[in-house]
Amino acid sequence: MQYSKQVLKHFKNPHNQGNIKNADAIGQAGNLKCGDVMKIYLKIKDNKIKDIKFETLGCAAAIAVSSATTDMIKGKTIDEAKKLTKEKIIKKLGGLPPVKVHCSMLALEALHEAIKKYKS
Repeated sequence: MQYSKQVLKHFKNPHNQGNIKNADAIGQAGNLKCGDVMKIYLKIKDNKIKDIKFETLGCAAAIAVSSATTDMIKGKTIDEAKKLTKEKIIKKLGGLPPVKVHCSMLALEALHEAIKKYKS
């Protein structure tokens, strides 16, 4: 399986990894089929995502997708963050092997769960 340079870059040096104490919202998603689990922490102020961190237990693609996702929505409004798609994440990473595309959905699922919790 071959990964793009961007995937390897995010995997080897993930951005925004860790957690946020007193996060405004936390979302989690997991896929038992592949064993990947992601948690996304949000700090929100004035409807903008001021800080975002992730914890991911999973393969190189799952970690890279988590890192890229957090980069793409940090500083965005909640509505902008909700518009992020798996296609945009995959494009940002220079592609993913077809068998790893499901990993990109976990980051979005965790993000959407966090946003849903924040709004409720």
